[in-house]
Amino acid sequence: MLWRTFSWAVLRPVVVVEQTMKAANYLNIIADQLHPYMAFVFPTGNGIFQQDNAPCHKARIVLEWFEEHTDEFHLMSWRPDSPDLNPMEHIWDVMERQHRAQAPPCPNISTLLDRCLDIWYNLSPVMYQKLVASMPRRVATV
Repeated sequence: MLWRTFSWAVLRPVVVVEQTMKAANYLNIIADQLHPYMAFVFPTGNGIFQQDNAPCHKARIVLEWFEEHTDEFHLMSWRPDSPDLNPMEHIWDVMERQHRAQAPPCPNISTLLDRCLDIWYNLSPVMYQKLVASMPRRVATV
């Protein structure tokens, strides 16, 4: 699994998750990766973070962590039955189409990972800037 985030300004480095994503793993990623990023991008604490409704995102320990950090940035409220309007889904679609357009098929996981990283780091800034601009102000997304 690849954990990734972006804002209007930048695509963040990808975190490769080699195990099933559980709440504890996710909490480590948001504490180690997301927290310093949000503090850098939104130093005044007015940033908004969006995630989908994956079970690990809704876990009690994760939601409590976000509550403890509301003075630094806010977690966007996301109804479980809402349409999936997460801009990351659009990026996944672009990445999948670019991956399928490349030949030959990836012979192994390592090659697939390299290809995914190459596609990620070569995404057009205009594309992800338009996605962020379509969302409420100051959103970083996962």
